[in-house]
Amino acid sequence: MYNPFSWLKSLTRIIGFFVLSVALGFYVGEPLWAFALAAGFLLIINYIYLVQLNNWLWHSKKITPPDAKGIWGHIYDGIYYMQRRNRNKRKQLGTLIRRFREGSEALPDAAVVIDAGGHIVWCNRLARIELGLSWPEDVERRIDNLIRHPEFIAFFNAGKYDAPIVVESPTNLDKTLEYRMMPYGDQHYLLIARDITQLSQLEQMRKDFVANVSHELRTPLTVMTGYLEMLKDAPDMPEMFVTKAHDEMEIQATRMQSLVEQLLALSRIEASTERVYEKIVDVPALLATIEVEAHSLNKEKGHTISFDVDQSIVMYGVETELRSAFSNLIFNAINYTPDGGEIKVAWCTNAIGVRFSVTDDGDGIAEEHLNRLTERFYRVDKARSRKTGGSGLGLSIVKHVLSHHNSRLEISSKVGEGSEFAFSFSKQIVSNRIDAAS
Repeated sequence: MYNPFSWLKSLTRIIGFFVLSVALGFYVGEPLWAFALAAGFLLIINYIYLVQLNNWLWHSKKITPPDAKGIWGHIYDGIYYMQRRNRNKRKQLGTLIRRFREGSEALPDAAVVIDAGGHIVWCNRLARIELGLSWPEDVERRIDNLIRHPEFIAFFNAGKYDAPIVVESPTNLDKTLEYRMMPYGDQHYLLIARDITQLSQLEQMRKDFVANVSHELRTPLTVMTGYLEMLKDAPDMPEMFVTKAHDEMEIQATRMQSLVEQLLALSRIEASTERVYEKIVDVPALLATIEVEAHSLNKEKGHTISFDVDQSIVMYGVETELRSAFSNLIFNAINYTPDGGEIKVAWCTNAIGVRFSVTDDGDGIAEEHLNRLTERFYRVDKARSRKTGGSGLGLSIVKHVLSHHNSRLEISSKVGEGSEFAFSFSKQIVSNRIDAAS
């Protein structure tokens, strides 16, 4: 608690000290020497207090001030209360900054604070994921040296930020970002990057969906309609023909049902609004479930299937989507590898972050087909795909799942030797069980 200091009382003490000293000096016949000694004594006392103050401020680890009397005690207490008040203000400011950062991390958009010279001051986590920035390594680096798209550089250097621009994501060419620049404060700017891939692809998705469904459903519907017309026109068909017609129509109906389900799954993934970094996915547990399903599917094929899974690696992501990506690659390897083959599944760390791969020793795929495998309904061997029940959508689903998680499908294959389908996730969305638990 603050106690006001009595300057009059302090001055009275000093005057009284000098009067007493001079009186003693008159008594011994040396008043000037007495006055000089009294002044020297006061100087020495004040110098000692100054030394104590210096040691307390610069060298002492104690928070409380040293003991002192009079005006020096008042000064020590004043400095102590100022320090305590400043500590409280710093604590409040730190709490405010922490809340601001927590709030900015919850933003659905990438946010970057830039100074008047174009240098990065701060960025949130989504900016590190979507824009490829690093924190704190990229502090003080120019934003246009890190986002090198020509349209963005022109927009940034023009200085006219009334309207946003739309360009490709620097970390994922399959994503489209809308950039906005907003000035604020003392010559600072806030860069907001929003993922508008869904909006730009919505109309194209609708057109593709209608075209693909009409194309893929035409064949099974034609088969079923033909058999129904034959049965209607000739009701006395042999039993063998009726059985064959029934079996064929059942196969085509099952194929159409599977096709519609996969198209709906693909549409859900493309239109997904779930954010990758909100939930932890236990990938080892997920792969353990898929392994059981794979062995069940493999009973007739008789492959040797091995899973090499690092049990400590989990990641941020959308579990349903990741399950589709993992299972599609594993089940494709089982279906398309000749009987008795060898299939290896791996989930382990690499230089980027973590890598998932499925390797088989099957027939392999010719090089001219590799770049088109992720297209919807594209098949290397259409007759073989119909035999295995393939719809031509599996790898397209994998492609869109990986695009949502800022990754790409890597395919390497040699005819007669086998194939490897793999993808990697960056360290930004990879975690481990210890980090996830904390």
